[in-house]
Amino acid sequence: MTAVVRPQSPLVTVAPVLELRSITMEFGAQRVLQDVTIQVRRGETLVLIGESGCGKSVTTKLLAGLLEPTRGEVLWDGRPVRNRSARELHRDRLRFGYLFQGAALFDSMNVFENVAFGLRENTDLKPDQIRDVVHERLREVGLAAAVGEKRPSDLSGGMKKRVGLARALAMSPDVVFYDEPTTGLDPVMSDVINELILQTQASRKVTSVVVTHDMHTVRRVADRVVMLYPLSRVAPQQPQLIFEGTPEEAFEFSDPRVTSFVRGEAGARLKEMYAA
Repeated sequence: MTAVVRPQSPLVTVAPVLELRSITMEFGAQRVLQDVTIQVRRGETLVLIGESGCGKSVTTKLLAGLLEPTRGEVLWDGRPVRNRSARELHRDRLRFGYLFQGAALFDSMNVFENVAFGLRENTDLKPDQIRDVVHERLREVGLAAAVGEKRPSDLSGGMKKRVGLARALAMSPDVVFYDEPTTGLDPVMSDVINELILQTQASRKVTSVVVTHDMHTVRRVADRVVMLYPLSRVAPQQPQLIFEGTPEEAFEFSDPRVTSFVRGEAGARLKEMYAA
């Protein structure tokens, strides 16, 4: 695999492809997000960071229309999702590819069937055309066509992630969501996944939203970083979104909640724990 060098992001004043406006999200009595506004610009790689439980994965599911907010507005290309008919929602969701945490492959299907699933459900492609697309997507993520006969249980963690990415790319999406793409992987395989994110961005010109705790991934792939803070630890009247900027700016930001997270420094948290 040839390493991809991330160019300077050509961010300009273009309408966001995805947007959350003043979103509050509750699950029963538990509030996860409160008054969160995020824009995802077309063609960029936006990375969401923050402690476990701060609502990062929920945020991506809201952006993708997999969840409905308790309050607030989700917009795709400037138009509220709630204004779409069921038919329009189905059509527009096909623009999105989603690499779930842990890959979330169908255990009852082999690799080929997993990657082909969306094509069979949503297109009129003939079997030989589907075969060609599946083999091409596997090749894109560095897997041979013969891997298609294997079951998910036969795969390593890194291979599962790559198959999950091949499935996410099968429908040639405009937007790709990556939920913790390097979690559980060794450093070498983590960097392979980072390179695949970059290669996908370069070759397909997609918009990418990445959720991660891995600061190497942040430095490697991010154009822009957004950090959320756990709502249970946000002071009254303070925003839950505590940082937005470049990876470089995150490491130099004045808020110690941001710098301690990105640098992996536990001092402040230890003081909180023992003071409680």
